[in-house]
Amino acid sequence: MINVAFTGGGTGGHIYPGLAVAAQLKKLAGPDVRFFWIGSSAGMDRALVEEAGLEFFGVPSGKLRRYFSLRTFIDFFKVAAGFFASRRILKKQKAMLLFSKGGFVSVPPCAAASSLKIPVFTHESDFSPGLATKLNARSVSKTGGRIFTAYEGTTSFFSQKIRDKIVLCANPVRAAFRNADPAKGRAFLGVSNDTRILLVLGGSQGAAQVNELVRAALPELTKIFTVVHQTGTALSWDVPPSEKYKPLSYIKEEMPHVMAAAEMIMGRSGAGIWEWAVLGKPMLLIPLRGSGTRGDQIENAEFFKEAGAAFVFDADVKAVDIVEASVSLANNVEKREAMAAASAKIGERDGAEQIALVLLEKINLIMEEMK
Repeated sequence: MINVAFTGGGTGGHIYPGLAVAAQLKKLAGPDVRFFWIGSSAGMDRALVEEAGLEFFGVPSGKLRRYFSLRTFIDFFKVAAGFFASRRILKKQKAMLLFSKGGFVSVPPCAAASSLKIPVFTHESDFSPGLATKLNARSVSKTGGRIFTAYEGTTSFFSQKIRDKIVLCANPVRAAFRNADPAKGRAFLGVSNDTRILLVLGGSQGAAQVNELVRAALPELTKIFTVVHQTGTALSWDVPPSEKYKPLSYIKEEMPHVMAAAEMIMGRSGAGIWEWAVLGKPMLLIPLRGSGTRGDQIENAEFFKEAGAAFVFDADVKAVDIVEASVSLANNVEKREAMAAASAKIGERDGAEQIALVLLEKINLIMEEMK
């Protein structure tokens, strides 16, 4: 029996792509491979992973910061505790390979795997690698693993000595998005086949800026669209639903179908926009900016803009800009179809399958060595 460990978490953007890889690898590897996940003992990680049918082991996790904070001192001990907890789990569960989807949760398990000489593979969803990926790259280098990237330009952010470990692939997206049914999305929303849907997403926890822009733009947007708005679980929302406005704190299993039913999608530009691309949707992007981000969402958005799949709003975006761009695109069928085609072209590649094939090759080598 080959035991394969997965790690990553903190947000759905670091969990769902990893689950997509696990699901694809399950199909390819057969019954002789067992999968389990090491994630944060706090937060959403356990619920999402166990719901997908994987064993879950929780470890302490501390946030990685590029700036000084009193929390940094406390989190240092959490990271250290996470390392030793991960090491115990990897040894007890006899892991022979670790795949990381990134996020601060993944650093201790990757370091622990490296200390045990377990091959480490990691994936970076954004155009520029985050601190976690840069730290995990050291574990990859030491154990003969690979770094998977979604954007060709990401290679330039790594040192020359590790670039031969980089494999360019798409971002992994769950199979449910490739098999999405717009009719199911419309049934879930309770709208007719001719309803024009603008889907607004701010992430699973929500985005205050996106929410406030929607609040201000709503009277004009609903003249054309039924606005479906994922408001987020971490933010309160007091705008009542109506026939033309459907606020939902979080869309779960129905999300692929709701996306498929949408005419266009508006929101942030994290890794989740690859799901939009798989469904070939025109994008209206409001990248997260400011001191709390390294600018990765801006870089992601520019990539999709240059490809012709997205319209990107400036830093000083106002409600009137939201209305103008949405209405303009709604009234221009040719432009909308061109953006949809460009989006679908990006989404053609199956990142989960690409990654799973590389992991399977490594698993087969391990199994041969065990004979």
